Amino acid sequence: MTGGTELQIVTFGLGAEVFAVPVSLVREILDYREAFRIPNGPDYLLGLTDMRGQGVTTIDFRLRLGLPPAAPTPSTRILVIDVPVAGRILMLGLVVDRVLEVCSVASDQLDGAPDIGVRWPSDYIGGVFRRADGFVVLVEMGRIFAAEEADLLARAA
Repeated sequence: MTGGTELQIVTFGLGAEVFAVPVSLVREILDYREAFRIPNGPDYLLGLTDMRGQGVTTIDFRLRLGLPPAAPTPSTRILVIDVPVAGRILMLGLVVDRVLEVCSVASDQLDGAPDIGVRWPSDYIGGVFRRADGFVVLVEMGRIFAAEEADLLARAA
């Protein structure tokens, strides 16, 4: 294939913004449900969600990225993903406003993270690409959670 390799992604929305994660990290997409609360966690830690008998540590991805909270809607989903952190894989449920599509993007269409004009640290961004309706931010999941945070989230499960 000319023009570089294709990256398979899942796109999802948080407010007006569109994000993506590699499909290879996604285990499942669940309808939203209330999580079983865990006391004394960070504000973005919602608790545990049952996925066929397995407890999945669930976080409000809006809060983790510093966006304002939003009430769940019929479109709200839990994106269950594997996050590579500190030499291991942490399974997390990310509460997102809506899941949009599974698609592919050519790796040569990805631009680097902008240094200005974004509301979260640019090292969270694996790349940005343009679509007809705006920009999509490829999230670098392994950089969003520091090793200490990953330990806390793993202990929660």
